[in-house]
Amino acid sequence: MGKTGQPRKGSMQFWPRKRAKKICPRVRSWPEGKEPSLLGFAGFKAGMTHVVYTDNRKASTTKGDDIASPVTVIECPPIKIAAIKFYKKSIYGLKLKTQINAPKWDKELERKTIMPKKVDEKKITEIKPEDYTEIRVLAYTQPKLTGIGSKKPELFELGLGGNVAEQFAYAKDNLGKEVSVKDVFKEGEQIDIHAVTIGKGFQGPVKRFGITVQGRKKEKAKRNPGSLGPWKGQGHVMYRVAHAGQTGFHTRVEYNKWLMKIGEEGKEVTPRGGFLRYGEVKNPFILVKGSVGGSKKRIVRLVKAIRPNAKVPTEAPTIQEISLASKQGNRVKSR
Repeated sequence: MGKTGQPRKGSMQFWPRKRAKKICPRVRSWPEGKEPSLLGFAGFKAGMTHVVYTDNRKASTTKGDDIASPVTVIECPPIKIAAIKFYKKSIYGLKLKTQINAPKWDKELERKTIMPKKVDEKKITEIKPEDYTEIRVLAYTQPKLTGIGSKKPELFELGLGGNVAEQFAYAKDNLGKEVSVKDVFKEGEQIDIHAVTIGKGFQGPVKRFGITVQGRKKEKAKRNPGSLGPWKGQGHVMYRVAHAGQTGFHTRVEYNKWLMKIGEEGKEVTPRGGFLRYGEVKNPFILVKGSVGGSKKRIVRLVKAIRPNAKVPTEAPTIQEISLASKQGNRVKSR
């Protein structure tokens, strides 16, 4: 009989498996952009549907044919730039040296942070961009424009493309202004998606790590690991052994998701009766091929691909049809 083998249960890439600190995920590294523009954006997950599009992949066996694919709808209202942040390289990495705030912030930001009392408008004219290593911007969302029932914005940092002089010129021109998703991304390109996954609470090792349920003749528990370690020296259990614990609500990144469409009118994708637990899409939106982490109404951070896949087409496909069938029939009736 052949020897069976399989990968270990539970990837060691993610450890410890604990709850995310914030609902808005942090971006740890930014790609290098040649053009002076934002390297990321943010939106709110509305739901999923499916589209019929003409396959334009070069090596695909269905090239030129109309195929169906599931897509995720992300509503992307315009974001606003609240401040410019100037970084300088030190022996300990990049250090924030100064920050210039916009002359006027929205009143909703009082729910998120302390509003600046005084803004020195002359300070921006005294800045010399060549004295700094990198320039980034502080941006915030506008959930009040959507129907998710929240007014509290999310405040986060965004990287900029180009050299330092171009970064400063772009940030200076757009300080305090709105930026649309079509100003950052274009149809057909690849993006990385940072999100906090759906939380599932405290779960056992079978659901958490996917270990096998033990057979009917086992004397011990059926949904526990078969061995906790060696017999001799028992008393210490390695952290690699599958145990129960927090499942879901983790910060995760999905690389090279295909941006199939950027739309302006929410009516193009809103199904009859609206998305379940979300409602109607009222702002510009994007269609991303496949699924996206996180629950509905949750913020999703979009970043230009840091390591794009050369096999994915750089041109957007021709979408023949977007399904607007009602999702209300899938609702589970509570008793």
